[in-house]
Amino acid sequence: MADLRSETAEVSRKPSPPPGGRSGSGKNDLTLRQRLYRFDVKSAPYFYIAPFFIVFGLVGLFPLLFTAYVSLFDWDMLADEQQFVGLDNYARLIESDQFWKALVNTISIFLLSTGPQLVIAVLLAVLLDARIRARTGFRVSVLIPYVVSLVALGIIFSNLFGHNYGLINNVLEFFGFDRINWHSDRFASHVAIATMVNWRWTGYNALIILAAMQAIPRDLYEAAVVDGAGPFRRFFSVTMPLLRPTLIFVVITSTIGGLQIFTEPKLFSDIPGSNNGGSDNQFQTITLFMYQAGFERFDLGYASAIAWTLFLLIVVIALINFLITRRIASTGEERR
Repeated sequence: MADLRSETAEVSRKPSPPPGGRSGSGKNDLTLRQRLYRFDVKSAPYFYIAPFFIVFGLVGLFPLLFTAYVSLFDWDMLADEQQFVGLDNYARLIESDQFWKALVNTISIFLLSTGPQLVIAVLLAVLLDARIRARTGFRVSVLIPYVVSLVALGIIFSNLFGHNYGLINNVLEFFGFDRINWHSDRFASHVAIATMVNWRWTGYNALIILAAMQAIPRDLYEAAVVDGAGPFRRFFSVTMPLLRPTLIFVVITSTIGGLQIFTEPKLFSDIPGSNNGGSDNQFQTITLFMYQAGFERFDLGYASAIAWTLFLLIVVIALINFLITRRIASTGEERR
């Protein structure tokens, strides 16, 4: 009798099994199917995004890092060994007057193209969003400049801005103004190249802004009308605040493209086969300067230093744009 009571007490002291009939806890108690399920839930998202990062690493990150490596050498493709020079290429770049001139040209063309381009794109998006006839046809037509070949675009605009027989100078002369030497004058060449950029990219950015504009709920406009807001008030109080994320995206992409401008100034040159950006480098951009160093003088180390300097410049300006837009956004939220 005493033995039976002692066995019963030992059984009562043992922990009762959890619901489901399994005793204990932890990963060791999971079946193989449950373990595979948990692994699938945790790892599947990483497998889905892995192809992008693999491709980005091969065609984006690796060339960027290798360019930084090459910029530390006096790199000659025909030599068996490359001479390490450290930061000498960057020191040469800072001391180069041609680099600073190309930098000023790049920023000048960027400012002349990006600012008017965004303003016109917003106004064009407003017109395309209005209730007009053949809206689809107009929306398709604004993309025509984007699909036109850049070579054809360069030839057409180079002739339009020709000094002796260009249409622009003929119009100016008809109204009594003097002819402008668009290729030789520094500021005039920047205006001409910026016009090429604006003509090509304004419609593309307008469609992006139009897509964001059509995603705005119409109830907000109806509520603004009920409150007595006019068209301008609705535009600045409803449309523009809700377009802010899209405008930030357009500004950043325009900044990256504007600072990397290459084809337009190269095709605008009136000197066949020249990559100098004019006879006196008056519209030579940083990318043209890099192309000249790398593929005309074959100084790949120096060209890589130019490329990395341009990359850092784009990062700095993009961060400035981000901070400014975030400041504007926070100010708008505080006012509301």
